[in-house]
Amino acid sequence: MNRYMWVRCTPSLRGRSGARARMRRGVALGAAVLALSLPLSACSSDGGSEAGGSTGASGSGGSSTADAAASPSSSPTPRVDPASYRHALSNALGPLNSALQGVDRAEEGGSLNRALDSAASKAEAAADALETARTPENATAGNGQLVISLRALGQDLRSARGSGGRCAGSPRVTLDTAESPKSVREAGRALTNLGYDATLRLPRTEKAQHRRLANGAFIRDSSRGGLGRLTVRNGTSSDAVVTLTRGTRTVFSVYIRKGSNTTIRSVNSGSYTVYFTTGEDWNSRKSSFTRACSFEKFDDKANFRTVQVSGGTQYTVLTFTLNKVIGGNATTSQVPPGEFPS
Repeated sequence: MNRYMWVRCTPSLRGRSGARARMRRGVALGAAVLALSLPLSACSSDGGSEAGGSTGASGSGGSSTADAAASPSSSPTPRVDPASYRHALSNALGPLNSALQGVDRAEEGGSLNRALDSAASKAEAAADALETARTPENATAGNGQLVISLRALGQDLRSARGSGGRCAGSPRVTLDTAESPKSVREAGRALTNLGYDATLRLPRTEKAQHRRLANGAFIRDSSRGGLGRLTVRNGTSSDAVVTLTRGTRTVFSVYIRKGSNTTIRSVNSGSYTVYFTTGEDWNSRKSSFTRACSFEKFDDKANFRTVQVSGGTQYTVLTFTLNKVIGGNATTSQVPPGEFPS
């Protein structure tokens, strides 16, 4: 273990002789030997001691060896060649740009999901490469921001993948509301303005739509020739579609706007299961809303009967409310989206 040690030096004696003087010279010699065995220790000519390279009174002589060791000369920090950083940027962002163009070309569904996964991986790889790249001093802040933005972009690309089922919004709509593409653009623009091309061709996005059908519009309708009548009141805060089935067959589906009522006439006699879905932005191609969806059914069946009675014909008239009301006598249950009739 290295330790600091104080060494007491014995001064030489003048005007003495004999064995006593020799003895004292022997003590002094012993101390000198001890001093030689301890680095960074020295004795002054007047008998004072010095430790750790500190100097005594001013006089002739320069700095000690210990002083030189305690003040090493510092070498200047090497500058990073801007051309080398431009090369690192190109190598990192080139594969990502290609993957983002693949997202742009992909059709919605499995093809788009695979393209999103590939672009997410390339964004994360670009962030890893730039995080360890040697960066010119004027590009350090911009490079750090670009790394953070690229990691966020990778997460948003993965999160935008569509499920492909009912109430599945478009990944392009999801990306339009993400923050990372904006951050990537800003970081890239800052570096480009400094002379380091960090341009990324981000994929096209789409604005959220608010598609609706007319109140009372039929989405599906089979032949109806009975006398039954069904009125639906939609007191919810969303548009709705009501579907009646017999067994596994859809008899009709009708669109009811929020806060509106509609009446379906000529309902045939029979026992029907009544389903309804609410949400925003009706996608006719998928026969489903794309946002804020719910899927339910009434627990009791709707029974319509038409019978001849004395003096005429008797038929069923029913009224359903899709919102909960005080004193209501119908209950509903949630339905898995995949089991909702199309």
